[in-house]
Formats: sequence, C-alpha cells, structure tokens
Amino acid sequence: MRFQSLAFPALCAAAAVSNCENPSKRVEWRELDDAARQQYTDAVVCLSTKPSRLGLNTSLYDDFPYVHAHLDKQIHAVASFLPWHRYFVHVYEGALKECGYKGVMPYWDWSLDADDMPKSTIWDPKTGFGGNGSLNKTESIYDGRAVRKCLDDGPFKDFFPAYLTTEYDPHCLARDWNDGSENVGNMLSENYNKEAVAKVQAVKDYDNYRQRLEAGPHGAIHSAMGGDMVPNTSPNDPIFFLHHTQIDRLWYLWQQEDPKTRTMEFAGYKTQDQFDGTKPPPASLDDTLLMNGLADDLKVKDLMTTQSSLLCYSY
Repeated sequence: MRFQSLAFPALCAAAAVSNCENPSKRVEWRELDDAARQQYTDAVVCLSTKPSRLGLNTSLYDDFPYVHAHLDKQIHAVASFLPWHRYFVHVYEGALKECGYKGVMPYWDWSLDADDMPKSTIWDPKTGFGGNGSLNKTESIYDGRAVRKCLDDGPFKDFFPAYLTTEYDPHCLARDWNDGSENVGNMLSENYNKEAVAKVQAVKDYDNYRQRLEAGPHGAIHSAMGGDMVPNTSPNDPIFFLHHTQIDRLWYLWQQEDPKTRTMEFAGYKTQDQFDGTKPPPASLDDTLLMNGLADDLKVKDLMTTQSSLLCYSY
C-alpha cells in the first residue's frame, strides 16, 4: 500500500543539554500489567500501518530496520554503538506514543530467563511477543536450499517485514532459536546469565566495556533468537527494541557507578577497520549520530546522559 509522507516534529538538539525534572522510569516487561502489554503490542502493530517518514512505499515500522541496516558499519563495533542505539530506541518510543501507547518503554532482562529461555513468559502468544518460528509455517530462502521459520502465534504472526539487509525483500517475520540449531539447548545463556552480565558490568573503562557488552550479551541474544534478529535488519523483530532497552539499561547502570566521569566517558574508534590497513579515526563526543531522516541527527554528547530534557528517563 502506498502512503503519503507523514510529517514528524523535529527533535531539538539544543534541548538535550538541559536537565529533566520528572524523568519517566523504564520497567521490565513483566512489570507491566496485561492491559499495558496489550497497549504496547497494539502500538507496534499500528506502526506497520503508518506511512514511512523516509518517503518509502513501506511502513513507518519498516523505516527502523531500513535505517539500521544502511548505517550498519557506522553503529556496530564502534564507539557510538551505545549512544546511537540509545537514541534509536528513544525515537521508536516516540513513534509508539504517536500510535497511542501511554506507558514507558519497557526492557527485557534476559538474565532472568537464562536458566530456561524457551519457557520465558515473554514468548506468551497473548501477553508477550509470540514464540519460536514454526516448521508448519515456512518460506524458502537461499534458492530453496533452506527455509525461514515464520511466527505462527502472538501479536506479530501476520507481520511481513519489507527489508532484509539493505534490499527490498518482503518476507514473513521469522525466529529460529539458537540460530537454527535442531536442539535449542541453553540458547547461549552462558553469555547473558547473571554471572556473565556481572563480569561485563565490572569492566572499568568505556571502550572495553562497550566491546564486552556488544560482543557478549548483546550478540548472544541476537544469535539465540535467530531468524530476523540475525541480519542487520534485526529491528524487523519487535523483540529487538526490548533487547536494546536492556542494553541501554546496563550502560545506564554502569554510568551510575561513577556518573560524573562515566556520563562523559567515550572512547574507541569512529568507524570500523580501514581497508587500507590504517587505523580508523578516534571517536569524539562531537561526532554526529546519523538517523538518515528518521529523526534529527544529534551529537554523541547529547546522548551521554538519560537525564536530559530530550531523553528524560531512568531505570
């Protein structure tokens, strides 16, 4: 379906430097009552009916994986991984509110589910995100040499994402737990259980902290979910945003250990490795975080604290 362009009020970068007076407090998904969960998932479905902000012939929901995929190498394995995704989730939260969601942005603390991930209540088809993809509902991929396991329950079973990597490739929303293994096993839980998270949170400097968090718990959850959570269009799966709100929460908690220092501590490389063998340029708080038209571009320094008038939330 074709849609007219939807105007989006500009986010003021200048506002990011001001303090907020009444921050909202983000909560774990299971702290929401059933009515709030329903309102949240209804708002997500609503996004799939709204027009693109980017002038595309796809939906507002599709804008998020589209932008994420096109910025892939600028927002992963680089210093800006954490502030960029903090902003990305914030923009998504704003879109949900345009679709009638009245609550706070929830996070998914997957460490609570590490002992038995497949039985987590987050996969409940009525009060959660639906479960694993099904072999009873598949699509052929890779010239028929493999199949995509589509969701067949939950609020997103009829989702049909428009993009796969950077290409227009409409497909069912897929999950394939443990990255397609026949036996889902422990779903890589040794990388995101409470002990693993504690080790990451104990790292003292930003660059090593970001690397450990991104490569460890963050990456393990993407692989454990499989399906649409694996490619750079991983925001196709609505669970992405609760996952990244948890990543943001861990960074927030790490910052609160020494807020005066850590809300300004930013280090590492601006881009991924150079092809000519030279080192990438060092990252700076003045680096620009691109949103490619989804929202205003901001500076890293505008996203280093959640206690700004732009973000104005805590955990």
